[in-house]
Amino acid sequence: MNETASLRARAEIDLDALRANVRVLRERAAGAQLMAVLKSDAYGHGALPCARAAREAGATWLGTATPQEALALRAGGLDGRVLCWLWTPGGPWAEAIEADVDVSVSALWALREVVAVAGAVGRTARIHLKADTGLGRNGCRPADWPVLVTEALAAEKAGRVRIAGLWSHFACADEPGHPSIAAQLGVFRDMVAYAEKEGVEPEVRHLANSPATLTLPEAHFDLVRTGIAMYGISPSPELGTPADLGLRPVMTLAASLALVKDAPAGHGVSYGHHYTTPADTTLGLIPVGYADGVPRHASGRGPVLVGGRTRTVAGRVAMDQFVVDLGGDRPEPGAEAVLFGPGDRGEPSVEDWAVAADTIGYEIVTRIGSRVPRVYVGERAAPRPGAHGSGGSGPHESPTDDD
Repeated sequence: MNETASLRARAEIDLDALRANVRVLRERAAGAQLMAVLKSDAYGHGALPCARAAREAGATWLGTATPQEALALRAGGLDGRVLCWLWTPGGPWAEAIEADVDVSVSALWALREVVAVAGAVGRTARIHLKADTGLGRNGCRPADWPVLVTEALAAEKAGRVRIAGLWSHFACADEPGHPSIAAQLGVFRDMVAYAEKEGVEPEVRHLANSPATLTLPEAHFDLVRTGIAMYGISPSPELGTPADLGLRPVMTLAASLALVKDAPAGHGVSYGHHYTTPADTTLGLIPVGYADGVPRHASGRGPVLVGGRTRTVAGRVAMDQFVVDLGGDRPEPGAEAVLFGPGDRGEPSVEDWAVAADTIGYEIVTRIGSRVPRVYVGERAAPRPGAHGSGGSGPHESPTDDD
């Protein structure tokens, strides 16, 4: 990959792997539609290229947290169904309704704002009523559900909204056998049954996230929402590795070695001298740090593949750089250092870094910042706004697709 060899660092995004993951997840949820979740710039992978690839692989819905993320997909030429679910009072309801974005409603204040704006712009808003079935986060509690359903049906009768979906979200689907799973599933069925008895005719009922898509066929209903699994990362160690689940990691994070130098025994390394060389050695400087998303909590523990061998972060991760002890090896400056990837060359995984930083794989990829360019492999020609694209494939360097 000569055109990227001079980059300080890069996040290589394998869109063919993403397409393959979508196909695997569709097979797991045969009979249900699949939503590709693209929040947080597609978990750090780049929303527009990933959205296009997911569509090409059969995703019929796209999902975002914020309305701004959904509107960016529309501005980038993505058509079809898009749902966004994290709203605050005074949000861009008009822009979303006019862009044919489905919006989530969790409370009366949101429903009333949607109804008022829909009337003002002269469009019928598509809404999904969200039930809090036990997560205790967003969503309408069962005690308040009858009032929300009644008012939503009145707004539908008036032509202000179309109740397109009924949905909820699991708290512990990544913990097989957790008692809350069956409890939430039961509450969801009851709340859906009540709404339908009152006259709601949803297009889709949806509850399953990535772990539920992989392990709970009884929760698939009409639509599954796949986020982290689509990017080839296991939702949790309890569910198995990506390979166990038939998934392939999409992101490879690599940097170019900036410096190799000799260091004597007893030499302190990085801030605070939390690492001291145990013997005469060589040190390698990796030019990425916590400003790029490398977790400082992985200081002294994060694994890196350099020169065909796995090294460990020596001392603290700094803002822009960290050091590895090369043990006397002398790779040339510019040699590749791979922090994580699919493992084809023996490089560490996202899960390895999650363990090193006492966190989860989701955080490792979503925190990779805009200073790290995304390099797309398997990208097809981008469509004109409002059209689907096709064409050749190959690597393409691009900044993060936030705009």
